[in-house]
This record gives sequence, structure tokens and C-alpha cells, in this order.
Amino acid sequence: MNEKWKNFFKTLGPGILFASTCVGVSHLVQSTRAGADYGFALVWVIVLAIIFKYPFFEFTSRYTSATGKSVLDGYYGMGKWILIAFGISTLFTMFIVTTAVTFVTAGLLSNLIPVFGFTTDIWVLIILIISGMILLVGKFSILDLLLKVIGTVLVISTLAAFGSAYWGVEVTPAADFVPKDPYDTVGILFIVALMGWMPTAVDMSVWTSLWTEARIKQTNYHPKLKESLLDFNLGYIISAVLALFFMGLGALVIFGTNTELSNSSPVFASQLINMYTNSIGSWSYLIIAVAAFSTMFSTSITVMDGYGRTMSRITKLLGNHGADDSRKAFLFWIIVLMIGTYIVSTQFVNSLKTLVDLATGVSFIIAPFAGYLNYRVIYRPEIPDSHRPPTWLKWLAILGLLFLLLFSFIYIYLKQIS
Repeated sequence: MNEKWKNFFKTLGPGILFASTCVGVSHLVQSTRAGADYGFALVWVIVLAIIFKYPFFEFTSRYTSATGKSVLDGYYGMGKWILIAFGISTLFTMFIVTTAVTFVTAGLLSNLIPVFGFTTDIWVLIILIISGMILLVGKFSILDLLLKVIGTVLVISTLAAFGSAYWGVEVTPAADFVPKDPYDTVGILFIVALMGWMPTAVDMSVWTSLWTEARIKQTNYHPKLKESLLDFNLGYIISAVLALFFMGLGALVIFGTNTELSNSSPVFASQLINMYTNSIGSWSYLIIAVAAFSTMFSTSITVMDGYGRTMSRITKLLGNHGADDSRKAFLFWIIVLMIGTYIVSTQFVNSLKTLVDLATGVSFIIAPFAGYLNYRVIYRPEIPDSHRPPTWLKWLAILGLLFLLLFSFIYIYLKQIS
């Protein structure tokens, strides 16, 4: 193996973690709902969200490639109050977001192992404990390897299911089927919620930076800018393509059948898996069930890891203890996250769609703030000219900020009058 390929595999990792974070609630739940409820009418929503959010995720990989530090260190350099504001917004959203992810994972696990008959909140507790133990005992390398294997299984399964649905499944519309209007108040609120986590929340962009920094420490190799961006773009493209495939599955298999996706996490999980088996065949049930659960379980782990790293780094920086993450601080925030998530989950036992829309909507409201921070930080003095964004990316970021602001105002207005 030549030096170029060796360096590529040393760099590869953060982009896969990013894709794993994306291919969770935003894809399995929101993209599927978009296709099931509106057919292919909302393809433009996914495409625009992916395009206009791209700069803000790319900037964090670019920053860490230039400095070797996380973008949170850059926020701190812009002003202590900025890091405090970001920390408060993270503290406000992390329990809701983690609950939404864990809720879906719990539904898939209860569907996979129905024999125990546990309620959803008990499955949530089990998943939180197992995920927390993996993060507290394991290291970045374990998480990195696990997600590469799981991600490959789901990608292959989704491509096979979509291909089978597109070329082999003919759904006969129900006689009394009436398409939903995507542009009434309910539809527009869903559009904003769909954008909120497409491909994922903008504030989660700091995780890519933290994972890139961890990868550098793990391999003792500081990648070049092209190598870092190749890793990130690979993960971003995978997440974008899969979002469209999930929407396609919902549109091809469910749309027109008058099937309402359930608010119950276990029932929704069953509907999701049946969507695959209706396309591929009943023989694939166990494979799909395991792949879907594994994917959501990996997302649960990455979300907990991301929030744990973020809050650990923020408290370290604000305490002037330097940039290195403390295992004690990480342990503290993981435990806080587990407790808070379980408490929130008990309030949404039979309200999956409400919980997901709340989490994605809140994420979209703070997206302009998070996006602006990433725009500012990439033009700080410590960034050499060679690592600054090209002109087209700068203008795309400006348009992206306007895009995020516009739909945030629309969401807030509609929430007030609805």
C-alpha cells in the first residue's frame, strides 16, 4: 500500500461518524415520513437543506485541519460569552435530541426482541446504560471501527430495498386516498422539522471537529486539508444520497395506501422494517431488523459521544484548564445526559412524532446561530489563507444563513398561530 492510501485510511473516520449521526432520526423517521405522507413532493426540501447547510459542516473540518484544535476552541477565541451561549443552547437541546434518537432505537429493539415485553421507557433505559458503558469503557477507535461495519450493512440494505421497490413493487393507491397538502400549516411545519435534521442539526457540526481532533491524536497523523475534506465529503455525500433513498422508499411503498405512520415507537419500527421486507422479500426481515437497530444504536452512541465531548470541552475551556478532554468531565456529562434523557423519555412514551418534530424544530431555530459561529470562526486570524474557504463557498454560506433565518422565522410564526 503506497503512502497516499496509508494517509487516507489514517484520516478516514470522522466522516463515517458524521454519516452515522445523520442516518438516524432524520433519515429513518423524517425522510421516510416525508415520502409516506407526501410522495416525492418534498425532494426539493431535502436537496436545499443539504446544499445550504453544507458550508457550516465543512468549515469545522477545515478549521481543525488548519489548527489541529476543535472549533469550540475557536469559539472561545472569539469571546468567552460566545462559548457560554453555545453551551447554553447545547444544554437546552441535548436531552430532547438524545431522547428522540434513543426512542427510535428502543422501538427497533423491542420489535427485534419482542419476547421480553418491556415497555418503551424500559428499553430506553437499557439502551442508555449500554451506550454509556461503551463510551465510558471504550475509546474512539472502538466507536470508529463499529460504525464502519454497521454503516456498510445499512447502506447495502437500503440500496437493495430501494432498487427492489423502484423496479419490482407496484403499490395500488387506496380508492379513498386523498394526498396531503404539503403547503398548508401542518405541511410547512413538517417541512421546517424535516430541514431541522437534514442531514443533521447544524449545531452538531462541532462534533465533526472534535472527532477529527480525536482521530489526529489516535493516529498521530495530522492530515492535509484535501485529506480532511475528502473524509468529510465522503460522509456528507453518503448521508445525502441515503436521505433521498429513504424518502423514495416511503413514497414507493407507503404513499397512497392510507397507511398512517404510528406515534408508538415499537409500531413505527415494525412499519419501517415491513417497508423493507415488502420491497425485498420476507426472507430479509431479520437482516433488516438487525441492520436498522444497529444503525440507530450506533447513532445513539455517536449522539451521546458528541454531546459528552462537547460539554466536556466547553466546561474545560471555561474553567481555563486547557483544551484536553478530561475523562472525569466526560463521565460527568454522560451520566447527566443519561439521567436527563430518561426523564424526558417518560413524558413522550406514545408521542414519537411529536417528540421528533419538537427536537428537529428546536434544532432548526438555533441553526442560524450555530451556522454564523462557524462562518465567523473560519475567518479568524489563526486560519492561514491556504485553508480559508474559496469564494463560491463563502457566498454559499451567506445564502445558507439567509435560508436558515427565513425558515426559522416561518416556523416561529406558524407555531404561534397554529
